[in-house]
Amino acid sequence: MQTRMLGKTDIQLSAIIMGTWQTGKSMWTGIDDAQSEKAIQAAMDAGITTFDTAEVYGNGHSERVLGKAIGKRRDQVTLLSKVFSNHLAYDQVIAACNRSLKNLGTDYLDLYQIHWPPGSFGAKPVPMQETMKALTDLKDQGKIRAIGVSNFSFDQLKDICALGPVESLQPPYSLFWRHVETDTLAWCQSNQVTVLAYSPMAQGLLTGKFGPDHRFQKGDHRSTNRLFQSDLYPLALKALDELRPMAEEKGITLAQLALAWMIARPGICAIAGARNADQSVGNAKAATVHLSEADLKAMDRISRPVNDLIDDNPVQWKW
Repeated sequence: MQTRMLGKTDIQLSAIIMGTWQTGKSMWTGIDDAQSEKAIQAAMDAGITTFDTAEVYGNGHSERVLGKAIGKRRDQVTLLSKVFSNHLAYDQVIAACNRSLKNLGTDYLDLYQIHWPPGSFGAKPVPMQETMKALTDLKDQGKIRAIGVSNFSFDQLKDICALGPVESLQPPYSLFWRHVETDTLAWCQSNQVTVLAYSPMAQGLLTGKFGPDHRFQKGDHRSTNRLFQSDLYPLALKALDELRPMAEEKGITLAQLALAWMIARPGICAIAGARNADQSVGNAKAATVHLSEADLKAMDRISRPVNDLIDDNPVQWKW
């Protein structure tokens, strides 16, 4: 498994990180706890050492399943969690972190992230200075080892980095969703801020498993994802038809091709979810795939018709 340094720290991350949003069940369908535990354990066995979760994923359910699955192997993994936008006041951050530690069955988090910027989803805006003070105090107490942010704009990222050491940014990023490349990616690479790309398989679209008439079950949040709407979805399917021969020639899946594209550049990890053990093993194997410059240029060309139709709104969903 390839590894990346987390920001300016000495914390090692696996290039493929297992994401556990689906493990929380909320906003997903067909998720089974026993299968989730097996998926986490299979990921560890396959070389994935880093796991990303959040308090809001099923109101702590994802954290609890993850903690149970890891069990006595805590010293073999790197744990990342997040505090939601409604818990950014000083005392709320402290309490949320303590809940996450309890859920995960650990006494420290390797990375604790602000999940969404202050004021998101109707939450009362809290000055970033107050939130950073709480995070810094947690770090001084040894409850967290590093601080990161998620879903922050370029300006918000620069503002919070001016207040203290921020080691990572977690944005939506895939071959079909590339807003972060406009300004943010180059700045992160220049300033040693590690990019933890979520939805690198475009919430399953880049796996090629969805046909032209696919409809999500009720309760699956992906039904509101911009890429699955009628203006973009046909173009995405056409691009997948062009990508498929490349994957077949290399003897890999479309999902592995998408993940390999993501981690082909320095300072980027791909957060990949998995419902079962087979998916975890498949995701891990993506770290062994080599893409040439010609491959990367071809993938860029193929994806452009999709990206060129997406507006400036970096949020993937039409909420």
